[in-house]
Amino acid sequence: MAEYTIQELSQRFHMKASALRYYEECGLLGEIERSASGQRIYSTEDVGRIESIVCFKDAGMTIDEIRRFFAYEADEAGHIGDMLILLRKRQQAIVAQRIALEQAYHHVQQKVRYYSAVQHSVHTGGQHPQWSDFSQ
Repeated sequence: MAEYTIQELSQRFHMKASALRYYEECGLLGEIERSASGQRIYSTEDVGRIESIVCFKDAGMTIDEIRRFFAYEADEAGHIGDMLILLRKRQQAIVAQRIALEQAYHHVQQKVRYYSAVQHSVHTGGQHPQWSDFSQ
């Protein structure tokens, strides 16, 4: 079984070592083995758990929601409904975020086109464009 140091995992997951220690303190990682000198030693199983934590955090789940998911997962048969409720709620939130992000993206695109035209008019001495020509 492979073993990893906190530095290796912080680099792998692009996070500070303090974040890994925090996840451990919050109970998301469980007991992490220690070397004779007290250094944390992460297992392949720990890596899988960290991958899940990163995914859930990127999906906008709170620490409490992640903790609940892992608790449900520990008794999957008894909590499959709870797991699905939690995941479907997050899924709906992500869909809403994607829609809002798409709207923001289109607005920024309009602003880029407009201000590019403004810049062009300033450099060429042409007529200043009207925002109404760009807001669609």
